[in-house]
Amino acid sequence: MDGIVLLRDDHKTVEKLFKRFEKTGDEDVSERREIADQVVEELTAHAWIEERIFYPAAREAAPDTTDHILESVEEHHAVVWMLSEIKGMDASDERFKAKMSVLMENVRHHVDEEEKEWFPDVRKAMGRNLLTELGERMEAEKADAPRDPLALPSADS
Repeated sequence: MDGIVLLRDDHKTVEKLFKRFEKTGDEDVSERREIADQVVEELTAHAWIEERIFYPAAREAAPDTTDHILESVEEHHAVVWMLSEIKGMDASDERFKAKMSVLMENVRHHVDEEEKEWFPDVRKAMGRNLLTELGERMEAEKADAPRDPLALPSADS
């Protein structure tokens, strides 16, 4: 699978979870917890393969994207800390929904920038064969990704 297609598929998966979360009512505490746990797991694995495989390869193939990549790592840093807080937070806490809302805003902004502003440049620079090879590596690595957001490299940046 093409590495960019893999990342876009992850983005779609997370967006569906966000929409499910937004449809929950105040009485749906256990459903919110379940969705939030899925979001934490999906975003942690996604960030892992981006930071360890995709970003370094993109930076090498398309040096003009370096500023975008550095900004993305900083956005990951903020998201990782929110994920770690959400992971340990009681879903009935009055701040839980607000924290998830801020997370969703940040992730949506991040996805929009990646998909519109620099994925096209990376695709052009890498070409189909390299992106397919990268996608296979990313897919294999994703299975072994940590489940703790604070284990991500961006947690320390």
